[in-house]
Amino acid sequence: MIVAAAALVRDDGRLLLAQRPEGKTMAGLWEFPGGKLETGEIPEAALVRELQEELGIQASSDDLSAFAFASHAYPKFHLLMPVYLARSWKGSPEGREGQCLTWATPEEASQLPVPPADIPLIRHFVEWSRAQ
Repeated sequence: MIVAAAALVRDDGRLLLAQRPEGKTMAGLWEFPGGKLETGEIPEAALVRELQEELGIQASSDDLSAFAFASHAYPKFHLLMPVYLARSWKGSPEGREGQCLTWATPEEASQLPVPPADIPLIRHFVEWSRAQ
């Protein structure tokens, strides 16, 4: 399964994380916003679409830069997730699908419960933020 995700980063270095709502697999865990690619869709286009649907913000492919990727074997599927860094978008993110949102420093994010595939990504952001 291919899922594209975005690390929305504010000027103060905080990342936007969304909490998976009740009723979904891995409910309660915090993750980067994004979603599955539709048939024939490229990751950047999927992410632009997902950010609009999930958060009500507008980003363009030009606002996204490849940052990292996750490859993780879950019991029922294998996840491949490119993660893009976004520092500009239009609008204020809001949880349109019942998800809670939080802006966290990479260090704060490393203390939140996240899906297994996101653990190395959060570590990568901690290292990245220290280099900034």
